[in-house]
Amino acid sequence: MSQIIDGKQISKQIKDELKEEVQRLAAEGRHACLAVVQVGEDPASTVYVNNKKKACAYIGIESRAYELPETTTEEELVSLVEKLNRDDEVNGILVQLPLPSHIDEDRIIRTISPDKDVDGFHPVSVGRLWIGEKGFLSCTPAGIIQLLKRSGITIEGKECVVVGRSNIVGKPMAALLLRENGTVTVAHSRTKNLKEITQRADILVVAIGKERFITRDYVKEGAVVIDVGMHRDADNHLCGDVDYKDVEPVTAAITPVPGGVGPMTIAMLMNNCVETMRTQEETS
Repeated sequence: MSQIIDGKQISKQIKDELKEEVQRLAAEGRHACLAVVQVGEDPASTVYVNNKKKACAYIGIESRAYELPETTTEEELVSLVEKLNRDDEVNGILVQLPLPSHIDEDRIIRTISPDKDVDGFHPVSVGRLWIGEKGFLSCTPAGIIQLLKRSGITIEGKECVVVGRSNIVGKPMAALLLRENGTVTVAHSRTKNLKEITQRADILVVAIGKERFITRDYVKEGAVVIDVGMHRDADNHLCGDVDYKDVEPVTAAITPVPGGVGPMTIAMLMNNCVETMRTQEETS
């Protein structure tokens, strides 16, 4: 019987722990404020931004919303981010992606101060992650590590395969699994003999953006499978990169879609916001 890894339950556990910690830190005079910037009215982005606001309210972190029109120029957005960098009351800055096509996302990410980069996307944050320095961790991969640990799954010494090499999930996921002493292989669209590689995995993390791509013949009996994908199929049902019904019977543990990895991303974003409160004493 496969263990279904419940991301909703684990994310609530983390948020409840953070809520207690925020109350304790607030009593010591430490506070956090997250600035959330959204450009345009992309429906999915609006849902994500609202979820982030709700999470802040639940945990006790102040949130400021900057909802800008689609016509906002790159220079106007850079100017706002620089202003937030200088604002001592703002501990974290999050610019919701994707941005409209006329704005260079990379430039905006690089404009955010690494010390306020709660998404963990700035090149400095990425560098700190890879060399093991303290810094903000990319939220989805950090959430996956928590899913594994809190489900009693050992990473150390395990053969780990990450399918996907994006800057947001694949690459930081590999770094965090290495940090936990996993033996890591990164596979991607140009990988030859993909099935042979994924069949070696004790822990298989799939983030390739292809609906139900991973079927049973990619998975070793007794593997742990983490599905980062999120799609709507032809029947408008949510599904992942893994064919859940086909794969679940052969796994030791698996994340569902929805309700697996998704809720963890916001929980770890909140953890990064609280991290700014934890470090206030050290820097004051």
